[in-house]
Amino acid sequence: MMPHDPDALLDQTRAFNAELERQLATIPSVDTVPVQESRRMRREGRGIFPAPVFLPHARALEIDGPRGPVPLRIIAPQGEPKGAFLHIHGGGWTLGENDMQDPRLDRLARETGLTVVSVGYRLAPENPYPAAPDDCEAAALWLLGADGQATVGGASRLAIGGDSAGAHLAALTLLRLRDRHRISGAFGAAVLQYGSFDLSMTPSQRLWGERNLVLSGPIITWFVDQFLPTHDREQRRDPEISPLFADLTGLPPAIFTVGTADPLLDDSLFMEARWRAAGQATELHIWPEAPHGFISLPMTVADAGLSAEHDFVRRTLDLDPS
Repeated sequence: MMPHDPDALLDQTRAFNAELERQLATIPSVDTVPVQESRRMRREGRGIFPAPVFLPHARALEIDGPRGPVPLRIIAPQGEPKGAFLHIHGGGWTLGENDMQDPRLDRLARETGLTVVSVGYRLAPENPYPAAPDDCEAAALWLLGADGQATVGGASRLAIGGDSAGAHLAALTLLRLRDRHRISGAFGAAVLQYGSFDLSMTPSQRLWGERNLVLSGPIITWFVDQFLPTHDREQRRDPEISPLFADLTGLPPAIFTVGTADPLLDDSLFMEARWRAAGQATELHIWPEAPHGFISLPMTVADAGLSAEHDFVRRTLDLDPS
């Protein structure tokens, strides 16, 4: 893991945030345009996120899901895989696709030796809750089964993780494996990047206000309403929806990554504390003034955050760094 000067890192983050906020002010907020237009903009590389790069060695396949096929994207490391990483993308349960972060997942594969399996779950509002958790559960069970093991090379060391909505879905997947299938310990590490763990909104979400730094108060409300159109605030605290309220015993060691300029800050702070109180090892990395989604943005702090996460996975799964 390459060292980064903290003062220089903070200066770069502040400068990036200022430009990011300026750019966001020039385009319609995601909660004010049709979701198909936001998806098209991201696919075409318009807006704040870099244009997707589709790596030729990434493989696509489909597995049987509860309501039809679930797409998976497979990115293998060079040489013999040391295990597998089940990745779940972010996008507020309404945006994003499993082929839109190939370079980042390729780096994960290179630096850990794990084959990355990214889930193309169904999106809201066309497919609200529980479609996305159902698809992620199906992907996890496939990976643990004979077909999945044959595809990734008989992996005995497994990790799971995701960013934003993907971190939320990763946590729900672990809980579903434990509670519905009596599967605990199959995944040895969890990587949870600025997740939304309380869909009734934590204090940092409620206090954030109108400022648009990737997320704003209205954007958060809009995303959750797409995912949970028939659930009121109290119903959104159901542990099967908001994992912050679940029994967290028996889950794997986890690393939580979040920035202080993120309205979901409290979600990571609270979830890490409850995860640790339930008896699991945790690491909490709080990056000064990093915004929501920073891992996917061309920021120096993203490199630092990814390096810390990959180091955690190698140490936790006891992977040979060579």
